[in-house]
Amino acid sequence: MKISIYTISAQLYFLLALLFAPMIRLRRSKRMKVVVSNFKRMRRFQPSLPRSYSKISPVLWRGYSALGNKAASYRHRRLNAKVTLYRKLPLRFMSRLWGQLNSVDVPHWLRKPAFSLYAWMFNCNLDEAAESDLTQYKNLSEFFRRQLKPHVRPVDSRFTVTSPADGRVLHLGKVEDCRLEQVKGVTYSLQGFLGPHTWNGKSEGVDDVDNEEKYHRGLLSSPDSELYHCIIYLAPGDYHRFHSPAKWNIKYRRHFPGDLLSVNPTVARWVQGLFNFNERVVYYGNWQHGFFSMTAVGATNVGSINVYFDPELNTNQRKKGPSFNKSFNDGIQCNKGDYFGEFNMGSTIVLIFEAPKNFEFNIRSGQKIRVGESVGTA
Repeated sequence: MKISIYTISAQLYFLLALLFAPMIRLRRSKRMKVVVSNFKRMRRFQPSLPRSYSKISPVLWRGYSALGNKAASYRHRRLNAKVTLYRKLPLRFMSRLWGQLNSVDVPHWLRKPAFSLYAWMFNCNLDEAAESDLTQYKNLSEFFRRQLKPHVRPVDSRFTVTSPADGRVLHLGKVEDCRLEQVKGVTYSLQGFLGPHTWNGKSEGVDDVDNEEKYHRGLLSSPDSELYHCIIYLAPGDYHRFHSPAKWNIKYRRHFPGDLLSVNPTVARWVQGLFNFNERVVYYGNWQHGFFSMTAVGATNVGSINVYFDPELNTNQRKKGPSFNKSFNDGIQCNKGDYFGEFNMGSTIVLIFEAPKNFEFNIRSGQKIRVGESVGTA
């Protein structure tokens, strides 16, 4: 009964949000409507205007540019209003509810048809599952987190960085100007994503919010190195466990409670700074070339993020608070391909690491990739 009440409350909240959405949009004056309509009209006839107009009447063209700027600003404010409304939806509550429903045991007679339907809808490869008998999975959560047969994900030993998860590459490349790209053309802040640079005692002088370049340089152990990043999106039908992408030593963990917005590529193109808004767990450490980090990003309907060597981690709680930090005094040594953790639903893994300037990626944006396959090498 409790679950049904929560479900009704969530539905009512969502319907009310849709009903009152037009009221919380930014006010559009009649003047702005005229500006936008005039701008569209001028754009329609622009090709037919002779170039001599720029000499005859420069005022006309300055006015045209001003109209364009106003229209662009207007569209930007509308987009921000929509993002604000989206963030107001009870996505954290809905995700906790979804996690509870996933943990409810499915009747034995219903397990095979239910899980077979899910596998068909999301194109899951059941031949790879260590347990092929679907009736052995008590609930949907166990089916999400199913283990694979040994050796179906061989780790490529020829390359220094391999894929930590099955999924699709959203973006990859060098970190430029302390900014990362979540998808092409849409960026977020490196400093906002990783947080204060305190995990190795070098915090002095590198946490100035007005000097992101200094923060960026503070992550590098050598002037001959660059900072690289790679984002891998796990769809609901993908293998939900993630592994160590390299041989590295983990020194520190920071848990950022936050929103649980969808990390679907379509939403990633729409919401700038998506990964800085969302709940995430960042693990910091070092590898043979210097700084290395791996981040598990939460998302809508991701009931929890579990990391096998960190049982104190507790994600998706009722209230958002400050970040929760933990030091591993002796370090956690991870080898390439080792089991690392699991999602209760598809989400995203973000790798940020230091490497020599000759480091080359062997993958491209949009490519499907599996655990253990090559990401790149120096």
